[in-house]
Amino acid sequence: MENTSTRSTSRPSTRVFVARLVGTGVFDPLGDAVGKVHDVVVLLAQRGEPRAVGLVIEVAGRRRVFLPLSRVTAINPGQVITTGLVNIRRFEQRAVETLVFSELLDRVVTMRDGSGQVTVRDVAIEKDRNRDWKVTRLFVQRASSGPLGLRRGETFIVRPEDVTGLAGSLERQSATALLATMEDLKPADLADVLADLPLARQVEVAAELEDARLADAVEELSDDEAVALISALDAARAADVLDAMQPDDAADLVAELPAAQADALLDLMQPDEAEDVRRLLTYDGYTAGGLMTTEPIILPPEATVATFLAQARKAEIAPALAAVAFVCRPPLETPAGRFLGMVHLQRALRERPQQPLGSILDKDLDVVLPGDSIGTVTRLLATYNLTALPVQDEAGRLLGAVSVDDVLDHLMPEDWREADDAVTDEMIERSANA
Repeated sequence: MENTSTRSTSRPSTRVFVARLVGTGVFDPLGDAVGKVHDVVVLLAQRGEPRAVGLVIEVAGRRRVFLPLSRVTAINPGQVITTGLVNIRRFEQRAVETLVFSELLDRVVTMRDGSGQVTVRDVAIEKDRNRDWKVTRLFVQRASSGPLGLRRGETFIVRPEDVTGLAGSLERQSATALLATMEDLKPADLADVLADLPLARQVEVAAELEDARLADAVEELSDDEAVALISALDAARAADVLDAMQPDDAADLVAELPAAQADALLDLMQPDEAEDVRRLLTYDGYTAGGLMTTEPIILPPEATVATFLAQARKAEIAPALAAVAFVCRPPLETPAGRFLGMVHLQRALRERPQQPLGSILDKDLDVVLPGDSIGTVTRLLATYNLTALPVQDEAGRLLGAVSVDDVLDHLMPEDWREADDAVTDEMIERSANA
């Protein structure tokens, strides 16, 4: 345990705690912003001193790049100053590297003095006389105490050599510190953070996320990333996440899984949710049937504007689907009864709350069948300035709705999440000209 009273004052301290460093702005020598600190890369050998070798910084377009600490001239409160030379190639973590904030915080280690286990809450790096950055201190905490475990355990500072298990722990590592930074992230940004973590750490983070929150993030992952994460989860948990996903997104994901695994997960899902997914799997992915969701807002003609607004306020309704109500005869779950028309949210806001939806229907729409191509769907969405379009069968019953965000997901290049904006523009242009 460190005694701070014996700390040398002969030279300015360069000690930096990583948790405080994350999010700090990175600037070039002229003061122009380069990006912000996302994490710190360290090498944790089983023997020898742990070394910090660089920063992962987030630059424009949410691209994560590596900045060697040799190119950092100063780390001051609220800013990191660089030499100005930044390689914009996307950071790819090597097997020997550990990300402090993403992987090391919350790791359980064992005190060499026999006093038990502690949890790493922060890590300090410090520049030595040779201008190398070393991991010199760990801020740790003992387990909660008291009969109900409500009293926070003792916190103190130790040296890396005072603990074992820093380079790897056999116990599942919690994700308390990492989740604290994710609390306010939008699903796409949460997915971006997850995608940057090793798969084992993704699973640890996923274990502490609610099903709905994890489902929202999985919907934003690329196909390969989503398949890898769902496959790494316990089958029962994976089925719960699929239940919480939009049926069309769940169907897209299940379609990428091996047949045996897909069948097993469908059997574990809620029967109603599994039935929707199975139905969507019968359609080609680039048709209206393959693009549609089976859970838009569906109301009878006698329902009022107030009822529609209440449905649109629900957090689980995607914004593109909340902008319109599909009015049908019973039954009101897809496949629903005969489709009568749509009511747009903007129109509903101009009407009295007790106004029946059947009296303000938009009926002037071309019929979209489940076999119609994505080109037909895109043209109609653009022609009528819609955020969602009804899909009907030959008898005029509502089968589902295609939202504009699902169309965009299928029109964008497969790896659009990883590409630069300029590269994405070029791929879209090539796709349009094909």
